[in-house]
Amino acid sequence: MAPGISYSPETTSQPPVSSDKRTVYFLDNLHPDAVEHARTLWNVVAPGDKELNNWREYASAVVIRGSYITADDIARSPNLIAIGKHGVGIDKIDQAACAKRGVKILNTPGANARDVAELVVALSMTVARTIRSITTRQMTAPVPKETCTGLTLHKKTVGVIGMGNIGRTVADIFHRGFDAELIAYDVYMPEGAWPQLPHRRAQSIQEVIEQADVITLHVPLTDETRDLLSYTELRQMKHDAILINAARGGIVNEEDLTRVLSEGHLWGAGLDCHEQEPPSAEKYGKLWENLNVVSTPHIGAATNTAQRASSMAAVDNLYRYLSSIEKN
Repeated sequence: MAPGISYSPETTSQPPVSSDKRTVYFLDNLHPDAVEHARTLWNVVAPGDKELNNWREYASAVVIRGSYITADDIARSPNLIAIGKHGVGIDKIDQAACAKRGVKILNTPGANARDVAELVVALSMTVARTIRSITTRQMTAPVPKETCTGLTLHKKTVGVIGMGNIGRTVADIFHRGFDAELIAYDVYMPEGAWPQLPHRRAQSIQEVIEQADVITLHVPLTDETRDLLSYTELRQMKHDAILINAARGGIVNEEDLTRVLSEGHLWGAGLDCHEQEPPSAEKYGKLWENLNVVSTPHIGAATNTAQRASSMAAVDNLYRYLSSIEKN
């Protein structure tokens, strides 16, 4: 039995399923291959099943993708011992409530790293070559190529803030594909990390801000990282630098970014994450007036490959954890 977890099938409420298998509740739709795989392991209650409304009363384990799990949900779920999470982000789960109750959270870091990293590179290239500006103008009139401009990313200095699975993959693509100079910043990784990547390790975010031609963010949203890049930091970036945020909305102060761009500072920004998701013209119209801002609605992992990998990993991680508890 895992420390801090109290679970006894003989004394807890049971779901209305006649089977020896455990019942696991899927609060969101996952890749169909993963759902089919899960049905070989458990009784699965999925979206569309009427029993799903009673998950708080019965569930010992749930799998989520984008749903919120609040402290109230935890309090109303006396049998809950584990949450399988599709994707790496767990900010929609009340982690304090889970820790207090001993509810295990199992996310899937690394499952979508390549897909998110490829989007980071795509956003960087789109901003560098002013693709949005060109295509927008072209919709109303022919655009002479002499009026177009852009930046070359070859051998540029790329600053990676956060060198987890995604950050390392981004760095590797820029190193191999663009012969980029890498500046890496991560306060949690030990000295000597990433030996396979030629890089300079920054001792402060300030170093990255001042030296990088492209800054890409790969840190979670926490009290420490909220507004990590605000007006002062954005103004200290190179005049023609590119900012990419494919991590979480709120790490970049969006009002300050809008102001800095309106002042003619920075080449542009590629944003796959916003404080409002999906982003709307009502909220971001002023930011989007700058045609060298490219926004996408958090699509970093929106590929069939990533969705299947993350879904399968969420199922397998949960299965391994529950099996380990049952053995003990």
